[in-house]
Amino acid sequence: MSDNKQIAVITGAASGIGRASSLKLAENGAAVVLVDFNKEAGEETLRLIKEQGGEGIFVQADVTKTEDVQNYVNQAVKAYGRIDFFFNNAGIVQKFSMLDDIDENEFDRQMNVNVKGAFLGMKYVLKVMKEQGSGHIVNTASTAGIRSEHSAAAYSASKHAVVGLTKGAALEYVKQGIRVNAICPGGVQTPLTAAVAKSFMEGGYVPEEVGNMRMGRPAEADEIASVVAFLASPGSSYMTGSLVTIDGGLTL
Repeated sequence: MSDNKQIAVITGAASGIGRASSLKLAENGAAVVLVDFNKEAGEETLRLIKEQGGEGIFVQADVTKTEDVQNYVNQAVKAYGRIDFFFNNAGIVQKFSMLDDIDENEFDRQMNVNVKGAFLGMKYVLKVMKEQGSGHIVNTASTAGIRSEHSAAAYSASKHAVVGLTKGAALEYVKQGIRVNAICPGGVQTPLTAAVAKSFMEGGYVPEEVGNMRMGRPAEADEIASVVAFLASPGSSYMTGSLVTIDGGLTL
């Protein structure tokens, strides 16, 4: 492996934005460390990458478990010696419902995966990047991290927390050669969001944002991946603490 090859770690790499971004980064020459709880789908992403001549490994992990996070970070360093770019992307959506109807277990699930998972990833990757004196982290927040979405208070709270983690880390590590940014997608066509339409029908409420798709359609995962690839490139070198909306004008 060439010394100047970028080493990228991607969580939630088995599908959607994570898979599309993994393929794009590999296509651009990065060696990718794919992380996901879904072993079969994660290995399928790796197969697709190798099919197009790319390089990478897959590590199964539950991002809410410290030992799993430490393991995927250690596996990345063991395989490639460093981590240049970390796409901290794993996350879940909630079933749309009014706040007083949200089950406590569902609230805990949102906080565990979306907040604790993001926090743990940053915590252990930052240790590696500090030692290197360089690195770039991109967290997946959401338009719901900028302004709340109706009937998704727990999800919105979790993504506001990701924004807070992003800005806090950007401030703390900027002098150590480490940058931290976040993407804020709006509606994206992925397996994760396919269940959203179903929950609208079951709940009998369609949030007003659905009618505000200014472009008349949700984003494709590839469109988000293109922005992630830009952020992973030297072109984003003066960006840190930025929230990059990729929402087709949803938040206008």
